[in-house]
Amino acid sequence: MQQMTQGRLSAFTARAAQEFGIPGLAVGVLVEGRESYASHGVTSVDNPLPVDERTLFHLASVTKTFTATALVRLAAEGRVDLDAPVRRYVPELRLVDERAAERITVLNLLNHTGGLDWNLIDGDDDDGSLAGFVARMADLPMIAEPGARASYSQAGYNLAGLVVEKVCGMPFEKAVAELVIDPAHLTDTVFDEADVMVRRFAAGHNRDEDGTLRTARPWKAFRPGTRGNNPGGGAVSSAADLLRWARFHLGNGAGALPVEALRGMREQTVALRASTLGDGFGIGWFLREVGGLQAIGHGGSGNGQFAELLIVPERDFAVVSLSNAGPQGYPCNQAVVRWALEQYLGVVEKDPEPVPFDGRRAREVAGRYEIDAMNLDVATDGGRLTLAVGIKPEIRAASDTEMPPDHPAAAIGFLPGDGDEYVITEGGLKGQRGFFGRDADGTVTGIDLAGRLFGRTQAG
Repeated sequence: MQQMTQGRLSAFTARAAQEFGIPGLAVGVLVEGRESYASHGVTSVDNPLPVDERTLFHLASVTKTFTATALVRLAAEGRVDLDAPVRRYVPELRLVDERAAERITVLNLLNHTGGLDWNLIDGDDDDGSLAGFVARMADLPMIAEPGARASYSQAGYNLAGLVVEKVCGMPFEKAVAELVIDPAHLTDTVFDEADVMVRRFAAGHNRDEDGTLRTARPWKAFRPGTRGNNPGGGAVSSAADLLRWARFHLGNGAGALPVEALRGMREQTVALRASTLGDGFGIGWFLREVGGLQAIGHGGSGNGQFAELLIVPERDFAVVSLSNAGPQGYPCNQAVVRWALEQYLGVVEKDPEPVPFDGRRAREVAGRYEIDAMNLDVATDGGRLTLAVGIKPEIRAASDTEMPPDHPAAAIGFLPGDGDEYVITEGGLKGQRGFFGRDADGTVTGIDLAGRLFGRTQAG
């Protein structure tokens, strides 16, 4: 039976990689205490080596689960109060709103309720340090009062990493290794590219307009040697290590954390509406229901590399998928997770069906929406509604480093209900859900995509 299941896993992994055009795909499944792995393809189209469960991939935002767990351990040891203002630990913090800078708590950072915009793009002339990144947060827009709502923020997690660095009196990367990576016995989880290049690692890929795969540079989504984005997205790991990380969170804390502290990370701290990310945030984890079961997880999108980790605690189950081509790496990983849920747990997940096109509603929401680093354009041609998202041209033009390609216009459809929720029905973001926000007068003021609030700056 186990051999038959392994055979199906290997066959599906190969089919998924071929269907989505992924050069290298690594998959791991943990069920009833047993680990199964399947891989397909190569690390790079330029310098190909076979991908396996020990091949390193850039995890991007899955890193946030390590940062959050480190802070939960510090809280359990009485060294950090999650409800305390961040300024207790980072007194030099400056934000555009002084009142917000005084009020924002560590927990606000960990559950994305700090009211902070998404991210700051590191300039090529910056020092690249974590402290330097936080110093530049004085220019980061606020999108809400602290605690008022959830909006996914990379900057918030980088600030949380500086809390770790300050409290421990050592670089963030060393501190998180001592606090959680080493106790979890993760031998392939690192931050520094110097530690990556002595192991087998995957290179990211992006597609040119003609469909040709091109090796992505820089290897991560930010300049080599910079540390400012490490707490929010700098970790590198393998499928085998991520299943070990899942075991750690399913276990008793390995003597590093009290089991009740680990379990507390799964408890909802804030709800999410109409989000593919889940039904709410715990601490460091997205929470969602799958077939009547409660699941926790996190995904990550780097420069041509994509990671997905989902854990179902009550079934002692976990699945990880790591892929190395954009933009199809995201839907590929989602397909792997859905297949594993169905094959191993009998849970069938499908994208919701949109209602027929409504021209009046389409015209009402059409326009430009923005966060600090990206533009999102919603448009209609009278027959369908589309969404395009990309890095702001002025930011792309000013950077000396290559950035991931934009997502071209893709069809979206409204979902049944109040008419403000939608699903993307094609392209590299297919399956992503979100909603349009309104003010008290009913005017459309923003759009939520991937847990991030984009404010409306221009109508139709």
